[in-house]
Amino acid sequence: MAKKLALGIDVGSVTTKVVFIDENDEVVEGLYLRTTGSPIITIKKGMAEAYDYMFKKYGDVEVIAVGTTGSGRQLAGVIVGADMVKNEISAHAYAAIHEVPDVSTIFEIGGQDSKIIFIRNGAVVDFAMNTVCAAGTGSFLDHQAERIGVPIEKFGEYALRSESPVRIAGRCTVFAESDMIHKQQMGATSEDIIAGLSESLVRNYLNNLARGKELLPRFVFQGGVSENIGIVKAFERAVGHEVTVPKNNKIMGAWGVAMLAKREIEITGRQTNFKGFKVTELKHETRVFYCDGCANNCEVYEVMENGETIAYWGDRCGRWSNKLTSKVRVNRSKV
Repeated sequence: MAKKLALGIDVGSVTTKVVFIDENDEVVEGLYLRTTGSPIITIKKGMAEAYDYMFKKYGDVEVIAVGTTGSGRQLAGVIVGADMVKNEISAHAYAAIHEVPDVSTIFEIGGQDSKIIFIRNGAVVDFAMNTVCAAGTGSFLDHQAERIGVPIEKFGEYALRSESPVRIAGRCTVFAESDMIHKQQMGATSEDIIAGLSESLVRNYLNNLARGKELLPRFVFQGGVSENIGIVKAFERAVGHEVTVPKNNKIMGAWGVAMLAKREIEITGRQTNFKGFKVTELKHETRVFYCDGCANNCEVYEVMENGETIAYWGDRCGRWSNKLTSKVRVNRSKV
């Protein structure tokens, strides 16, 4: 008998997460991949790797539900045939509540953005996102690790060895980097600079996202940056409480949307839209055009599969997004 699994895909600007869960919502395979500016290629690579692993472990596999989330959720959804396309807030919150039922505040820091989610009585009551300032994100930490010459995996260890963290201006990536260079030139150690950067990142995060909000325990920290123990400890000092880093902390969005999609299929009783693992062999192309149908001049995205258009989005009125065949593209000039 085929092993029944649900699939969750979280496509971010820096990383893509691919997760398969079993009937008990446990993760049986979770991949954390660099998007490298090619989300479609990365999605296919992740599915191929996961399938090879699961085929060796279970033999026959049946995917019963598929969910996508992240900034590239629409693209991922049309590529694989998603049953649910969900925003990151819902996906991250669902996974956190599943793993830590008494969570009240969720800190989430990814490669290019950061989020804070407020939970009361097991439901999302408020949230905030920062997609503008990179000073509190994983990509900024990666860049600084490379510049300092310390592997990002050891950033946390360095921070914990600091005896006198320096204060880094963290309101802007440019100012933060200039301040770090100045501190280095003044003779500060790498440990003290990294610890200061950790404190700065947390201070910037809380000032931007939590200002005027009520921060209540229990605190949960997830996303790629939650792997950094130095940032975890900086959060604990800032809020005065223990901060929990859950299992599957790096893949919470994909895990959450996999569970949500599975619930949707169970409740509705319908069949999955999943196209099957054969999608890894199909040819996909994307292109952008500007609609001149009105003064909005919408930037419209077109996705093609083996030469046939399977989706449009980006238009405000639905002129293109409601049309799903290649005939529309061929006759576009006549519309």
